Amino acid sequence: MTRSYDWKTGCSVEATLAVIGGRWKPVLLFHLLDGPKRFGVLRRMTPNATERMITLQLRELEADGVISRHVFPEVPPRVEYRLTEFGHSLEGLLLQMRQWGDAFKRRREAEETDGAAALDA
Repeated sequence: MTRSYDWKTGCSVEATLAVIGGRWKPVLLFHLLDGPKRFGVLRRMTPNATERMITLQLRELEADGVISRHVFPEVPPRVEYRLTEFGHSLEGLLLQMRQWGDAFKRRREAEETDGAAALDA
């Protein structure tokens, strides 16, 4: 399955966001950095995402060649997702996103703490 793209700006950032953009794709990719995961594990790791949304996001990532899906010939069927070699090239970006997010959360928490302290004074 190949996805089609409507590049509106031609910017490479737009191309990156077309592949990994959205709320759940980066989270799913980050969890796959540790190694292959079954669908149920990914679902438990993203409890606020619906099962349907996780499925759609995984299908798009697979269509873009970022992850691979392996179905084991068992009953009941077992499906495992893993990053492809191309998907592993996102590791630095995902780790930087985590680092930036950690710093942002600390900043916001400090602002909220300072704001609450000012109200108490």
